Amino acid sequence: MKRGQIRVIIADDHVMVRSGLRLFLLAFEDLKLVGEAANGEDAIRLCSREKADVVLMDMVMPVVDGVRATKEIRDNFPHTQIIGLTSFYESEMIQRMLDAGAISFLLKSISATELARAIRDAANGKATISPEIQDLLRGRQLASPNLSKYDLSAREREVLACIMRGLSNADIAQELVISLSTAKFHVSRILAKLDVSNRAEAVSLAVREGLVSIPTRLKNDS
Repeated sequence: MKRGQIRVIIADDHVMVRSGLRLFLLAFEDLKLVGEAANGEDAIRLCSREKADVVLMDMVMPVVDGVRATKEIRDNFPHTQIIGLTSFYESEMIQRMLDAGAISFLLKSISATELARAIRDAANGKATISPEIQDLLRGRQLASPNLSKYDLSAREREVLACIMRGLSNADIAQELVISLSTAKFHVSRILAKLDVSNRAEAVSLAVREGLVSIPTRLKNDS
């Protein structure tokens, strides 16, 4: 394996879907397919053996479904990020995948370039949600009762949105026109309020709790 490659597992019960995703990955030198699973149980086993960076996870699979597999992988292999894949517009099940720890959610009709970008982002702790899925979840997020639960200020929500875009402390300071020390302070406060230990965990929690608008990078993005 080439140095710096992102290790990827495909989990989908449809052979043709796995074949298509495999061909997608072959087009990019920085992505390395290290295993394929036809159900969630096999995906969990592969993660244990292959130490994958990212799993492309179908929602509906036999034996163990994508929701349960996502939760077990995130609980046991926190380094591994999960990208949910779906052909169905079912907000409840999509939300369950996000609640289980999926960092991103994409439609299976995504292009190879968009998929590669989302995999790279996931490996770096950045969320990506297909615009169509974001629209589906928007009502739930706008009505989210969780803002008061975490007591984030308006400025902290701005900083959290920057974190979800993968910005560094220096980038956040420049974006929001604040000092570097102030940016660092806000990031520390956010991690403490969300009771997480790092940025990737903060992003995952923010996505599933609908704390801020999810950055969309798939629409009109070259």
